[in-house]
Amino acid sequence: MPKSPTKRRPLTVAALLDAAQEVFAEKGFGASSVPDICARAGLTKGAFYSNFPDKETLFLALFDRHNAATLERVRVVLAESAGQMVGSDPPRLPEPHVERRRWFLISMEFTLHAIRHPEVAAALAQHETRSRAALADLLADALAAVDRVPTIEVSDLVRLVVAACEGGDAQTLTEIAATGSARESVRARLVPLLLREYTRPVARTDPGSLDSQGDSL
Repeated sequence: MPKSPTKRRPLTVAALLDAAQEVFAEKGFGASSVPDICARAGLTKGAFYSNFPDKETLFLALFDRHNAATLERVRVVLAESAGQMVGSDPPRLPEPHVERRRWFLISMEFTLHAIRHPEVAAALAQHETRSRAALADLLADALAAVDRVPTIEVSDLVRLVVAACEGGDAQTLTEIAATGSARESVRARLVPLLLREYTRPVARTDPGSLDSQGDSL
């Protein structure tokens, strides 16, 4: 029997997101149209507008989906190698691949679009703020697990890490486009450096440590 509208909705949304990601990557956000996305998804414009009022809202849903998957990968990596990330011999992070390149192109083009349209920028900033807050929680927990603490506000450390990742990817992907290869991933060098520079081992006199609690008794 045909699925009810309620059951079809998640499938329709997923199809639109998948199609939008492909079309945005191929044409760029500005050059992509709602009919382009609908045609790629095999859906009508009515199906689109019953779920999203415009392309911008669709992108923000795509941003949230991508971010949720990224946060899960980060959680696993931090849980497995937080100690190594601040050690003298940090693990080698993988080079940018096709998916990372595609998302970089999509997200950077949308960021430029948002900068030119303040109302879109306000919406994007809200999503980015939630993303950084979730990443800050993951990073704080991972550092605590290896007895380290940030020497600056964890929110500022996250901003530095995000900037290093995005800027590093821009440089690495440019090198790959120019020469066909890159010496190594810039983010693979910069992120461990930032974590070593802006974190330190927990001191026995830090607030919350057993010694400091004993001193306060």
